[in-house]
Amino acid sequence: MILIFVQMKSRKCQTKRVIVVFWKKKQEQPFEIFLNLKNFCQSYPQYNYNTISNYLSKAKMAYDNQEIRIERKDVISKPKTIAKTEIRQIVPVLRRVMMKDAKDEQHDMEYWLSKPVKERAAAVTFIISQSLQKGQRMDKTKVVKKSIHSNLS
Repeated sequence: MILIFVQMKSRKCQTKRVIVVFWKKKQEQPFEIFLNLKNFCQSYPQYNYNTISNYLSKAKMAYDNQEIRIERKDVISKPKTIAKTEIRQIVPVLRRVMMKDAKDEQHDMEYWLSKPVKERAAAVTFIISQSLQKGQRMDKTKVVKKSIHSNLS
């Protein structure tokens, strides 16, 4: 009973591999997967077991010719673990000042002048629409057009 347990344990430690066969000229079912190379060679006797085994085991390279490509691939039996990255923390950026001491006019002017005219007009329209009652329209007779000159220095 102990001997069986040891054998099963040693099998679990080994990585399981399969033989992936890609038929280059087959349109239907171009891929086949075999549990081992022996099963493939018994299914297709025109391929020599020893030749393909030498390719797949010694040089760890695929057997490749005009009609077929044979590779040995590991079976992924557990989810891949994602490398743990450092957890980032969001740090609030704020400054506490009295409103009268903030002097944000220059920053506001630079921000809005950096935006396209359409976006600025849409923002003004949105702000005005918030102050209107439902169904009320903006009184355009009181609109005064002024050119904006910034004091950017």
